[in-house]
Amino acid sequence: MKIDELLREYRSVWAIDHARSLLEWDLEVNMPVEGTAARGEALAQLTLIRREYLLRLRDLVSKYRDFKDLSDLEKGVIRVLDRELKYYTLIPPEVLEELDRTATKAAVIWREARRESNFSKFKPYLSKILELERTIADKLGYEGHPYNALLDLYEEGFTVNDADHVFNTLLPNLKALLDKIMSEGKYPSRHPLEDVPYDVNVMKSINEELLRVLEMPVGSRFRMDVSAHPFTTGISINDVRITTRYEGRDFRSTMFSVIHESGHAMYELMIDPSLDMTPVGRGVSMGVHESQSRFWENIIGRSREFVHLIYPLLKERLPFLRDYSEEDIYRYFNIVRPSLIRVDADEVTYNFHIALRYEVEKGLIAGKLDVSDLPSLWNDFMDKYLGVRPRNDAEGVLQDIHWSQGSFGYFPTYTLGNVVAGMIYAKLPGLRDKVAGRRFNEIREFLRDKICKYGAIYPPKELLMRSFNDTYNPTYLLNYLREKYLG
Repeated sequence: MKIDELLREYRSVWAIDHARSLLEWDLEVNMPVEGTAARGEALAQLTLIRREYLLRLRDLVSKYRDFKDLSDLEKGVIRVLDRELKYYTLIPPEVLEELDRTATKAAVIWREARRESNFSKFKPYLSKILELERTIADKLGYEGHPYNALLDLYEEGFTVNDADHVFNTLLPNLKALLDKIMSEGKYPSRHPLEDVPYDVNVMKSINEELLRVLEMPVGSRFRMDVSAHPFTTGISINDVRITTRYEGRDFRSTMFSVIHESGHAMYELMIDPSLDMTPVGRGVSMGVHESQSRFWENIIGRSREFVHLIYPLLKERLPFLRDYSEEDIYRYFNIVRPSLIRVDADEVTYNFHIALRYEVEKGLIAGKLDVSDLPSLWNDFMDKYLGVRPRNDAEGVLQDIHWSQGSFGYFPTYTLGNVVAGMIYAKLPGLRDKVAGRRFNEIREFLRDKICKYGAIYPPKELLMRSFNDTYNPTYLLNYLREKYLG
């Protein structure tokens, strides 16, 4: 390979990323609260060290950028490193250091504020993070809206114009769909099982069995733990970890967290092994990554065929299901109603939650909205989009961890994930038969071939055009939802 020298030098950067991933996973899963300050300092210093090592690659990247006849893989490496070098060249190290320190403290304060439903406790940390995010957008530069600079960090080439097109197409169509579903009453807006408590140990055993159904490589390349907010960490191609949470009632919540995060994990596990320890040995974008989790969680996990597969397991392990049929469980898994909590929202209403966060972030970054107004503004948006109002901050503005982590520009990728999942549904032949026959290996091979194996070699829009001859087209998602809920 022409760029072997560059890849050898990159190993130091990869090693720092490897260490950071493990420290961040431990922060959420194992670390005692009093370890926060030291962990924040360690992460901040590693960020500075990573910056230093990455900037050492500038000359090599410049050298190889001008080479002729580079392979697609080599071009991908140069593209990814160019993006990172731009970030570290333009963003002052003291800004990165301050963001790491603030975010580490903020993540802990967010958990406390959410538990107490007290936004004022979290507000000063969010204000500081917002100030730093605005600085980052200014330093990176942008055309049009300043939010474009932050969107691009999570979804390369994605802009406010792209997002506006997606949401302007989705929202009116979803509103009409929601109204019709609610009026027809085929799918319940409430279900008794939502209030039934479960034994956490029993649900842990069910979740472990679900991992076996999905053929996750538990113990060899994969593990599952518990955290306040479910997440996936790809420490390396052969070390991918997920978490779920147990809230003690409404058993589908923890179950679908497991399926959702397993979708993320499958992406990481199916990247071509030859890309490990390289700049392109990762998911190409957050939107494409989310397409994998939403595809497995919703299109497979909430399908009649999947319910048929797991119903015997659920009936055997959960005594309170003795009076519920397979059809009852299917309806329970597919409740449709306007609700307050994003992570528990159904397929039909989920994207309204993301539209709210998108509009809020866009306004905050542009300086048109103030942090002090967020609780009331949040409640007004919920009323506008879904006709419901949070009773407290925990149900509203404090429900997500992302802002405490400095993840501005991240939320729109959740809707992109749904949009691309709809594309996959339309393009994957015989999907229902494959699920019914428990032929998940065939589904994985399709996803591996179309998306996963490439890592970040191609930018997301190019990858989608190569594999599906389309990009972020909401029509496929709308067709899937209409077929499922009105068919």
